[in-house]
This record gives sequence, C-alpha cells and structure tokens, in this order.
Amino acid sequence: MESRFRTIAKAITWQALGLATTAALAWFHTGNMMTALSFALSTAASGLAFFVLHERVWARVRWGIGERHA
Repeated sequence: MESRFRTIAKAITWQALGLATTAALAWFHTGNMMTALSFALSTAASGLAFFVLHERVWARVRWGIGERHA
C-alpha cells in the first residue's frame, strides 16, 4: 500500500494540471478570468478530496492484485 503522503502528492500534481485546464476552458467559455478561476478552484478542491478518498478506498481492495489469469 502506498503512503498517504504519496497519495496526496499524486492528487495535488494531478489537480494542478486539471486546475490549469479547467481555468483555460472556463475562461474561453465565459470570457471572465475571475469566474473561470473561481470555477476551476472549486472543481479542483472537490476533485482533490474525491481523488484522495478514491485512492485510499482502492488501496484496501485486494481484487486484481497478485492474481494470475489464464
């Protein structure tokens, strides 16, 4: 199982990429940088929390680890 610190580091780097992408797309669609940043930050925060939760849950699931399929 990976450490919590590693899971959080992965989540942060993934969300930084998502934040930049979402902000750029929202700015393109709204034409307003503050609205775009607000939207991007709220989606990044929720995405970060759910990614960490998702990773921690899957870290406890043993299915598919060490199994060999014919």
